[in-house]
Amino acid sequence: MAYDEALAERIRGRLRDGVGVGVGEKKMFGGLVFFTDTTITVGVYGDDLLVRIGPPDVDTALVQPGVRRFTMSGRRAGSSSWPATPSTTPCCSGGSGGPAPM
Repeated sequence: MAYDEALAERIRGRLRDGVGVGVGEKKMFGGLVFFTDTTITVGVYGDDLLVRIGPPDVDTALVQPGVRRFTMSGRRAGSSSWPATPSTTPCCSGGSGGPAPM
């Protein structure tokens, strides 16, 4: 599966500007993930933005417009802390709402 390169570039820019040192990226499972230090923190899979969210905040994120649990091949990701949102929702397209503006 191809991933949204424009969304990936926006993530790169945000991570460069906000984090700087210790940022990396790797193609995995047909998508692209970004690391801060050695932890996967955000990714792009198809048109979806994947965001690592701590377990206490998952339920709050899931009630935001367009946010859902990430699934791959019909299976939920191993951790419940991976909500996904299509890149066309306001948080990804430059508007407001969703788990975090990109």
